[in-house]
Amino acid sequence: MIKKALTIAGSDSSSGAGIEADLKTFSSFGVYGLVVVTAVTAQNTKEIRDIQKISPKVVKNQILAVVEDIGVDAIKTGMLYDKDIIKEVRKVLENYDYPLVVDPVMVSKSNVELLKKDAIKELDKLIKISTLVTPNKDEAEVLSGKKINNLDDAVEAAKILYDKYETNILIKGGHLEKPIDILFDGKKIYKFEGEKVRGCTHGTGCSFSAAITSGLAKGFSLTKAIERAKKFITLAIEKSYKIGSGHCPVNQLVYIEEDAERWRTYIKLKKAVNEFINLNLKKLIPEVGSNFVYSLPYPYNKSIYDVAGVRGRIVKADRVVAVGDIEFGASNHLARAILTYMKFYPEVRSCLNIKYSEEIIEKAKRYFKVSFYDRRKEPEEIKKIEGSTIPWGIEEALKNGKADIIYHLGDVGKEPMILVFGRDPEEVLIKLKFFIQ
Repeated sequence: MIKKALTIAGSDSSSGAGIEADLKTFSSFGVYGLVVVTAVTAQNTKEIRDIQKISPKVVKNQILAVVEDIGVDAIKTGMLYDKDIIKEVRKVLENYDYPLVVDPVMVSKSNVELLKKDAIKELDKLIKISTLVTPNKDEAEVLSGKKINNLDDAVEAAKILYDKYETNILIKGGHLEKPIDILFDGKKIYKFEGEKVRGCTHGTGCSFSAAITSGLAKGFSLTKAIERAKKFITLAIEKSYKIGSGHCPVNQLVYIEEDAERWRTYIKLKKAVNEFINLNLKKLIPEVGSNFVYSLPYPYNKSIYDVAGVRGRIVKADRVVAVGDIEFGASNHLARAILTYMKFYPEVRSCLNIKYSEEIIEKAKRYFKVSFYDRRKEPEEIKKIEGSTIPWGIEEALKNGKADIIYHLGDVGKEPMILVFGRDPEEVLIKLKFFIQ
């Protein structure tokens, strides 16, 4: 049976944090999400305009309604807003022994108070019955009274908080130069190291605690649940969308979306490669072989491992053949070409290289925008950097605007080449067929 996780938190109308973020995170981990709404916010990526708390009685009845009928395997709390709501939540939850993660949400990214100052004492009581509390730097300072400037301070604060609450303490280290989260279980300090990645961060705390809750719902140990959540939130930040004009949200659906996109990309490219091979255009295969690539869409197109291609390339023997299957990361040069192109025109995701001929270029010019770059003019400092030639050339060719075809005449030891670009492999083949009519 599917595992179930309950979030008790506020609603974010921009869908970046709160119960909306929690539900998306639960889904990414294959956990069925249940909700108890504590407050409704009118907010966007720039500000919170209004907050309407939900009656503590309604909050209590929401919990009872879902637990008594559906049941839960783990619970998390987020924005609880005031002492009356916290009191009702605690009174209900202390009757159950489900794993409980408390994310002590206090202030929004836009600096709006999400927890009344007189609610801290009630929050203390809730934390004492929890499995884990996940404060960020500012929240940990409020709860511990300890100023946190570095990793040693975080460790000391975690110990203070354990003495205060006698529960597992996880202090998030997003504020540190290298993001290291500190877990203290009363006996041992665990350090969960991550990477600093660029991306959106609204909803980071909610999504991280929801990811941990998902792991606990599935029966993972606390440390395993945190490890999985750390990897998830790093990827959710790195592969986030720029939404709104303020603090844009992390991408809680990253696991679901990326897996689906990889499968769609693989299937589309495989079909196009088979069609290209069946055309048996030996005269179009260069000496170094051809490749046919298709990139994942933005924001998943971060490296050559996000670009599918033919392992070992497409070569000519008795007929045109693909040496290997379609794999992500199979191409280097052509993958760099399409990734560079997508920086300027992200909708163009596919590319095929074919043998250069003046006749093909002249024919292409009748139907398409054709651009050119001269490899002989490549700066020496670019030549010295492995893998930099192709990106440099594509950028040079695109200075005159979007192009369907980009070619170069080679250099010493470098074969001349034509690159055909399209939104997808099907469009690339449509363009190619104009050359062989």
